[in-house]
Amino acid sequence: MSAQQQQQPVADRPWAIELHGIEPIGDDERHGRPTELFWVWFAANIGILGIVYGGILTAAGLNLWQSLLVAVVGSAGSFVLVGVVSVAGKWGGAPMLTLSRAAFGTRGNLGPTLISWLNLVGWETITVIVAAYALLGLLGLLGLPATPSWTLVSLIAVAALVVLFGLLGHATLVWIQRAATWIFGLLTLMVVLFLLAKADWPRMLAAPAGRWDSGVLATLSIVIAGTGVGWVNTGADYTRYLPRKSSGRAIVGWTVLGATIPLVVLIMTGVFLSTRLPTLASAANPIAVIGQELPSWMAAPYLITAVGGLVTAADLSIYSSGLNLLALGVRLERYKTVLIDGVLMVAGAAYVLLVAQDFFGPFESFLQLLSDGLMAWAAVFLVDMGLRRGYEARSLMETGPESRYYYRAGVNWRALVAWLLGIVVGLLFTASPWFTGPLARGIFASSSLGYVLGFAASALIYWLLVMLGGRQVVREMPAGGQALSELARGRQAL
Repeated sequence: MSAQQQQQPVADRPWAIELHGIEPIGDDERHGRPTELFWVWFAANIGILGIVYGGILTAAGLNLWQSLLVAVVGSAGSFVLVGVVSVAGKWGGAPMLTLSRAAFGTRGNLGPTLISWLNLVGWETITVIVAAYALLGLLGLLGLPATPSWTLVSLIAVAALVVLFGLLGHATLVWIQRAATWIFGLLTLMVVLFLLAKADWPRMLAAPAGRWDSGVLATLSIVIAGTGVGWVNTGADYTRYLPRKSSGRAIVGWTVLGATIPLVVLIMTGVFLSTRLPTLASAANPIAVIGQELPSWMAAPYLITAVGGLVTAADLSIYSSGLNLLALGVRLERYKTVLIDGVLMVAGAAYVLLVAQDFFGPFESFLQLLSDGLMAWAAVFLVDMGLRRGYEARSLMETGPESRYYYRAGVNWRALVAWLLGIVVGLLFTASPWFTGPLARGIFASSSLGYVLGFAASALIYWLLVMLGGRQVVREMPAGGQALSELARGRQAL
């Protein structure tokens, strides 16, 4: 056992099942540094799916510089939000949707947690679908046909890896993400350099600028929804073990840097690759379409990279979705909730792979509609976080009237009303293949930026309701941040 592993608490060690559920982590079990977030988020965003986003930019008519602008702003901007809400993890030592009880109330938090859980199950399902396509291609190199039987085998194999890492928990995931960053990062770089060499550079450099409403804004909304917004409800899950003295700026900085580097590289690779593959964005099997541009000797490394990169994203999703089930009140051990989500993930992926056989349409609609709920929640949580400056450990776990976060009948009505109104505003201006709001006209008919308006509406409404109610800043974390969790030591909680 390494010296670093010896310093880690027994409840959270690599290759052993994590013993903690959603209860706040005591100071004596805090460990790690903010730099580990670089590996967590780099590996989570190294999947080949990022290349598909590049195809979307080209299909929308963006030129090189517009595409670069969308890639950088969409990736970095959305992960700034992830990094900021992640700071709450070191304050309270609890997962994201458990901390959310402080804002919404012990019962009022059930709605946001359900939306979060659906988002995570959907994301892990989508990621496993693409990974199964990649593994099916790898089996094809061995001479095995792409029959429904082998498709199901590929799906189950990928899902088994995802579930395994999710079962083991936090410390194992951090270890896996670090290793994956190096292994699959180098393999991805090799594939990317080859694809860039084959791109039609003169055509790309000479491409005229696309429209800013139906082009730049429309694709920016998709990239934001598919990158940081998809992770905003998980940030604290990976910072709750960090020592209380950890720098908030470092948490934000390493989160943004780790996610932005692979996303920008992959998105821009997709932009260049689309000059040769104009159907990339609408392909039923984008992995196979990308693989067509590679020689046979590179096919195996490419497909291995695709599988590995996607698994490292799905394992974070299934870990967090299991924590969300616990926050919903499911009375099971954490690892059992991961198994439940694994079954749902396989069922959903099997339907898409074997029955629906459609990828992009459901993918786009899923991102846009759930983004309305997530961004409205994030707005309320962020405002509440700015007012609160800390969390009381015992009240996070108690769900009855004895909890400080019980409010009225278990609901902080100001937060819940602000959240619901933000969702309504977002949906009114949202345009997607599954649903189009009545106000999604003009620029909103093509940009689908309704969730941004919903975010602004929820933040403003909640802040106004709080100010009108005369609420003061709640400082539940003492100066110095050294108070021990009441659950861990039986003393005064945060």
